[in-house]
Amino acid sequence: MENKHKLIPSNLARSRPGYLPPFTSSTTKDEERSIRKLKHVAASLPYKIESEEEMQRRLNVISARLAQAVESRDYDYGLLQWDSMLASWMELKYPLPRKKRIALAKLFYQICVVPGMPHDTVSACMDTFSMLTRSKKKLGIQDLRLPWRPVYDILSRDLFFKRRQFEFTQTAYNMAYVAESARKFFSPACIDEMLQEFIPHIIGNNLDRILANQYYLVTFLPLSHPQRYLPTMMRLWGAVNSYAYDERMLSFISKLSEMHVDPTISDPKVVEQIPMDWGEAPRVQWPKQDLSDDWKGLYKDVGIFAEDEWSFIMCKCLASMQIPLADAGSLTTGPSTDGQAGYEIGRLPRCTWRIASLARIIVYSMTPDGVPAPASGAATPFTPGIGSPLMTPLLGSSPASISDYFSAPLMSKTRLKERKYLGGSKALDSLSKLIMSCESFFHPTNSGNWTGDLTAFVKYIVFEFNKRWHEELQPDSKVPKARRLTPLMRRELVRCLRTVCLLSIFSSDSTTTGNVQSALKSMISMEPDLILPSILERAVEALETLTETQRTLAIIKGLSAVCTGMTSRDMYYPGAKHISPVLELLIPGIDLNDPTKTICTSSLIKDVAQFIKFGDLTEFNFAVSGANGFASPLQAAGTPSYHLNSAPGTPSRMSGTSTPTRIVLPVINIGYGFTGDETPNDSEPRLSDHEEDALVKESTSTFSNFVTSWFHRVIKLMESLPEEGQPGTRAGGEEEAGVIDNIGSTSMLICQHLSDQLFDLVLNQLHEYATTCVRPNALRAIHQLAECLANANPKKTLERFMPHCLQHIKTELEHGASSQRTTSSSEALPSDATLHWNLAILRGAMYKDGRELLPYKQELKETLMLLVDKTLSKRGYQWGSRLLYSVLLACTNTYPLEDRFVNPDEWNGTAFLHSHHKKWGKLYRMGETFISWHVPSQPELDFVMELFDDVVSPTLGKLEDLLADNVTRDLAWRSDFCRLLSYVQEAFSGIAGLMKEDATKEEKELYYANTDLPESLPEMVAWTAQIEVNYPLRDEKDLRRQKLLEHRRRFREFLLKSSQVLRQQGEENTVDAIHMVISSFRTYLLENGAPDIEDWGSLRNRYSNEKNVARNYAGQQEWPRSLWILHARFYQATRMRANNIERIRTKVEDSIIDELIEWSMYIYATVRIPAQNLLSRISEVYDGVRRRVLPKVYEALAPGTDDDRLKGALYLLHYSNFGKYAVTDLRQFSLFIKHVFACQHNEKPSIQNIISAIFDSALNNFIERCHSIYRTHSQPLIDAAEEILNTVPEPLRDRDFIKRNFEHCRNRENTFLQSLQQASEALLAIGNSTSTHWRYHIVALRIIRTLIQKDVTNTTAEMKYLIPKVTDDHPSIRYYSQRAIMKMTRYIKIRTFTQREEDISLQINRSPLRRMVPIHQPSEHTTDKYLADFMQPLDWVLAQDQPLLQDKMSSGWLAWEEQVSLRLAPSSSIEWEPASQAVFDEFRLSCLKPEFWEALKVHYAEENQSSSVNWDNVSFVKTIFQVLGNSPWEAFLPTLEKLLADKEQNKQRAAAELLAGVIAGSKNWDFPAQNKLKEWLSPQLPTILGQNLKTDTLGIWTSFIEYTLGNRDPRRIFPQLIIEFLMRENQTMEYNQELSFDAIRICCFTQSMAEALGWRFRPWIGPIVDRHWQELASDHDEVRAYIADALQLFDKIMWRPKPSVPTVEVVVRECQTLSENDIMSIRNFPLSGRFQELLPRFAQWRTERLPGARAIHSTYDRAATTVLKWLFMALHDIQATSTYDYIVPFVPELLHMSELNDNVDLASRAGYLLTRTCGVSPPRELIPQFLEAIFTSIKESPSWRIRLKALPLLQGELTSEKKERKRCYRTM
Repeated sequence: MENKHKLIPSNLARSRPGYLPPFTSSTTKDEERSIRKLKHVAASLPYKIESEEEMQRRLNVISARLAQAVESRDYDYGLLQWDSMLASWMELKYPLPRKKRIALAKLFYQICVVPGMPHDTVSACMDTFSMLTRSKKKLGIQDLRLPWRPVYDILSRDLFFKRRQFEFTQTAYNMAYVAESARKFFSPACIDEMLQEFIPHIIGNNLDRILANQYYLVTFLPLSHPQRYLPTMMRLWGAVNSYAYDERMLSFISKLSEMHVDPTISDPKVVEQIPMDWGEAPRVQWPKQDLSDDWKGLYKDVGIFAEDEWSFIMCKCLASMQIPLADAGSLTTGPSTDGQAGYEIGRLPRCTWRIASLARIIVYSMTPDGVPAPASGAATPFTPGIGSPLMTPLLGSSPASISDYFSAPLMSKTRLKERKYLGGSKALDSLSKLIMSCESFFHPTNSGNWTGDLTAFVKYIVFEFNKRWHEELQPDSKVPKARRLTPLMRRELVRCLRTVCLLSIFSSDSTTTGNVQSALKSMISMEPDLILPSILERAVEALETLTETQRTLAIIKGLSAVCTGMTSRDMYYPGAKHISPVLELLIPGIDLNDPTKTICTSSLIKDVAQFIKFGDLTEFNFAVSGANGFASPLQAAGTPSYHLNSAPGTPSRMSGTSTPTRIVLPVINIGYGFTGDETPNDSEPRLSDHEEDALVKESTSTFSNFVTSWFHRVIKLMESLPEEGQPGTRAGGEEEAGVIDNIGSTSMLICQHLSDQLFDLVLNQLHEYATTCVRPNALRAIHQLAECLANANPKKTLERFMPHCLQHIKTELEHGASSQRTTSSSEALPSDATLHWNLAILRGAMYKDGRELLPYKQELKETLMLLVDKTLSKRGYQWGSRLLYSVLLACTNTYPLEDRFVNPDEWNGTAFLHSHHKKWGKLYRMGETFISWHVPSQPELDFVMELFDDVVSPTLGKLEDLLADNVTRDLAWRSDFCRLLSYVQEAFSGIAGLMKEDATKEEKELYYANTDLPESLPEMVAWTAQIEVNYPLRDEKDLRRQKLLEHRRRFREFLLKSSQVLRQQGEENTVDAIHMVISSFRTYLLENGAPDIEDWGSLRNRYSNEKNVARNYAGQQEWPRSLWILHARFYQATRMRANNIERIRTKVEDSIIDELIEWSMYIYATVRIPAQNLLSRISEVYDGVRRRVLPKVYEALAPGTDDDRLKGALYLLHYSNFGKYAVTDLRQFSLFIKHVFACQHNEKPSIQNIISAIFDSALNNFIERCHSIYRTHSQPLIDAAEEILNTVPEPLRDRDFIKRNFEHCRNRENTFLQSLQQASEALLAIGNSTSTHWRYHIVALRIIRTLIQKDVTNTTAEMKYLIPKVTDDHPSIRYYSQRAIMKMTRYIKIRTFTQREEDISLQINRSPLRRMVPIHQPSEHTTDKYLADFMQPLDWVLAQDQPLLQDKMSSGWLAWEEQVSLRLAPSSSIEWEPASQAVFDEFRLSCLKPEFWEALKVHYAEENQSSSVNWDNVSFVKTIFQVLGNSPWEAFLPTLEKLLADKEQNKQRAAAELLAGVIAGSKNWDFPAQNKLKEWLSPQLPTILGQNLKTDTLGIWTSFIEYTLGNRDPRRIFPQLIIEFLMRENQTMEYNQELSFDAIRICCFTQSMAEALGWRFRPWIGPIVDRHWQELASDHDEVRAYIADALQLFDKIMWRPKPSVPTVEVVVRECQTLSENDIMSIRNFPLSGRFQELLPRFAQWRTERLPGARAIHSTYDRAATTVLKWLFMALHDIQATSTYDYIVPFVPELLHMSELNDNVDLASRAGYLLTRTCGVSPPRELIPQFLEAIFTSIKESPSWRIRLKALPLLQGELTSEKKERKRCYRTM
């Protein structure tokens, strides 16, 4: 108890619990857990916190306001305000009742899925929803069910753009994020419905459709109960070759693997117990076949996977490592396939990295599911017991004869047939084989891009294993004991990965070494005896020699990773004896010439120092017998001998130098105690705990040697530092600064964990150095060392340093130090060095414990007064003012006093003093840590008041005198001003945490009525209620508080007056004084109630980083004590932040803001920048600042303003806090346009550049608003809001307020609409003005395009403005005007056909011609009939009555949906919405003029040498003929005919764009109008696509065909016309004529036609393939290349799955039950028969090859080149797996081709094709055939070259099928 009282003086608060209520009967288990955590957090603070009842009352207010905001549709402002309050409340970690959590989660989910919700609102609400539902323990499917279809409807409609949709939004990403967060609340009862929705939309030859629907499957399907859908998804996965598909599937499978170690997760009976209350019953429910009473989980052969599925996953694992092949490619062709995907897929969130997913799959598939193989490295397993069938009998162990010994079988016959697995786990065995096959790629000499992936894979493997291991140790683990990880598996895993980690650690790549460090860190906690000796063995040589820098760095990093094995006695008891020798060896690593090595060394020592006490234990238990050994009383007869050797010449432990100590591992006879689990040289021999303790105690005798050597080395390092730079910079460069900081933090930990004797030793050492030396280059370094000493023992430190420093400071000042006046940065004078040196030491000595300063308060006060008067140089008064700050901060702040690795009571205990080595590395659980806090005492507060009365107040008075009118403001005045203000500013910074000045009630009411929120009711303006943070002066009646408030009043009045005086003075030499005023403004505004307003963010990052460093495994519950202390500091900072996140702005703050506005537009940039930064910062804390700033900014933008002031205003507007507000607050938007566009008068380039940047920022932030959201009624959202209101007390359910706020919000919305109209009118005036510069013209046009809104009727003025711009000379103006008109007409079209607000928000076009037609009982012939119908001519009369047309294919490739969308043929023109008739009349007036088309032709035919049509131009022409019908045809036709007649490339491109546009726009014309166009086009088509065509226009008309046929029913008039023409041409064309262009033309058009029609092109493929097959050996290389492309494309188009019935239910059922059925048709592709007939012909052609150089003209070579290109491209396409059907029988011929010497191109193509087969996982049933083909070639080929080329193919293929390995090895 005496020690305890000595440690904790009466004024220092121990942590004690705040008041919390007892558990209530209604609390749930997770709420009880939250309450316990809160109690522990409260107990760690030195003051009481709010009760739970109080915080629940505040939560009720927040919840009620959220619900009221929703019901009044106040989505933009009120909802976001109170959402931020909810986030702030949750940061305080009070328990959230489950009922309220559920209600809030429903509310935020429903907000996110309302169509048209503002993007900012959705982003904020989805984050809150994720935060509410993140914990699996707090909410599950039994608590909350949510509908999945609303989010899917929005996501599916927004993911892919329409052809005339160009505006990017975050909707797709937001909805995907919401779906991923809400997936666990989607009921498993909806699985059938989801499958019915997603699977039919998969189209096999369209990668976008495949990836999109795969995303829906893996995002929406519940992770529970995958037995219904997983077989289907595995079949799809096996059929698709795509890297992106693989990555997302691996991520999905990894989640399933992790979840289903618990067998109860997917029990079918659970589905029936889940309530169906999410809003709608499942629309589809198939018969259930998996209901059984003996459910045992999803377990199969390997985890939840069958053997074949596991082999497939391991193939994907190998392919994911990017291991190179012989042709420099990798073991996958998927990335090449992904190039076919559109950019829209990239808008979806990224999935988990494939490497992490693979590791999780493997680890969570590990179970004891096999017979254990012998231990790694053991030829014969050691098994105790005589007579074991696994053990060879020992000679002489029994009376048996010697013949029995030699004739005994090594293993029983039955066991020979039984397969064994490493560790008894199939998954672990697969992992081991994978690592062995890739081992050479881990070596540093064989490193590359793959090394990072391989080492990351190892890192994640051990991380996931550790995570699962500790999960299964928990008492609530639901994993069956028979399926849990075993110690044998853990040990074998470490053995498996140890070698590759020890190889890779020497890599020069930082990413690789980082991965290995993480892996070793996990493995040391798993099997330390296998890892630590291996690292130490390598460490001795590397650290002793220090000759190879890279090797030394690598081993230091390795030691850092495994240091917990040395410091933690609980983890590895024998490891502690290595600490002292290792520390001795590390001392030479401190070398300023090698900063990297120094930082690594320092970090390692820091990792060790934070977990041990540096104290000599040998003096307590036994005496040291000699320098090289000791006699231990623990050693008895018969025990092994051990010793710790030091290298010769090791000095005594008290010396100041060090010679590295050699590590000699204990020598022990291992003839007994060998368990059979280890192997020789596998792990360190284990001594008893007593023997280990004896070794550790002896090793502590060298701690003094290490400590003195360390600080001696640090001092040498300080002396070697380069000279310091300017004030405010660090010594030397960034590297030196990093070294100093790292060394300082390490020294801090060392000092803190020193014993009393060693601390005195270090104190004397540093005191001697500090008092005898002065090093100007090491000021900050000596300051940090003084801090280290003060942090460990402030009393002793102050006793040693305070008198010396105070005396020398006084002496130096009296002798003229710091007497030269300076106010700007300059080099320090040599005469000032001693003063600065002692100030630095003194500041460091005051780092902690203000109570210890009290004995010196008089001397300190006198010294501070002297410093105020005498320090005239800037360096002097900066250091002096920071000394004042340090004194005040130490006395007034609340902070922990120490953070040693054990609690103070234990540290000071006698038992710990004598045996602290047993506690090394101790970790604590929550609630076990005891924290000693410094809480300001009354004497400290009195000292602070004394300093303010005697030092600060007089200084402030001197400052006030400087502002007198009769004072001369010269250099001396400026120096005195800066000097005195520096002291006053630092003084107020030092007492920031002493109290908080609050506004009065009247000031608060005025503040909430004048916020940045436009026209919001005061009730909807969120306010922050104050919480307890232990302000020492919180009593309003406290005289000390009142006195300090008076000082603050004087301070702000002085600042305002000085700011005004300096602005009036306006001289260049006052810049330094202005900087001081601006800095003081920051102190006054932001440092009120918290020492540093940004302290919370830095503490959060620090806590997160240190937690990651301290983490040994996921889910860790025990942490270092220092981390718990940091957690308490972070929570204290969080509470302070909650108090200061928003500050009340009074008239005083407004006056300061006005001054800052003026300084932000000052003539000097050096003044403007800090003022602008501060103004931007305070706008985040004080509401209403932006409203106050912008009018003055706009005033400064007026013509005639000085250029510098104008620049200042523009730069201020460029800050996002102001610029974004100016364009998003619609009240300000018209003013922004008016004033910023008026700046074009100033032609100065610098000004125009900043204006351009402002415009760019404005265009990014100004997005189209959706006003229909405020007219949308969402009943689920209203119900969720009502559920919230039902959880709050009745007085908070103010229905009248909801009505008032609803009316207020609607008035605000009307105001916004009026503001937008004003802005539009202003922009039109700017755009129509002839004096507007073209740059401003473009910006105005872009904003006008954004102002075109889907739910607002457009004006004639807008159309009248846009039409002439289409033919403007500037290309950007034409570009944006075309898009604006297309956007306007698209919205008119949507409003015409749609009446529901939700449809307008989602931009759903409900065409009157669209019909939904059900598909009744589809059969196996349904799809064939569907495709065949496209070849039949359409009866247009019948099509006008029956829906027969289908432009976009939606289903049928794999399965049919229940109903499809078909269209009627148009019978009349469309009547557009009446409100837009005037707009169309204006549009028609221009388009009926031939001059318009002539002008448009000129720009479309500009010379840009583009080889394809411009889709923007085509879409614009389409828009004209779509909305105006055929009325512009007569004016349009002459222009088109002129262009068609001109064969020049650019004219042909313009003609193609016009013709494609009119054809696309004619889709909805009536039949006579379309027929008229057909009559004109039919005779023109042969000329257009034939006679006029040239090489440079081929690409143009190819893209024309692709556009015209894309997403169009082939039976429509013009697609049918083009298809018939091309088919005739294809059949009549001669491919081998002298010129190849005509053949190329037809091949190119045919390929474009096939790509546009997709899989609907199947009926036309047969004749084309017949024609192409005859030309495989065509005379022309270009023709053969096109034929190869076509064959590959046709192969993909003809690929179609073959379920017995094309329905989703049948597909899913057959994938479950028919495991051998080729449902996905990856075998026997349509061209397989033709290919089989071709193979014999190759043998014949080979015999007919021409000799020599003419060989390339042989039929064999030409046909082979075509086939090789076809197959090579097929291996890089979606259906790559099916290519094996062609390649397997072709292997012998490929090997023959690869050895050809007279055709190098053919030989290399054959070699590449063979190599690339290893990059695709083959069908399982084809592997034996493929290997047989290779073996046959090896055995039968007479050419050694063929055999040599065939052998490497086995390396890639043998990893695919383990069953074939034995036969392969036998054959080889």
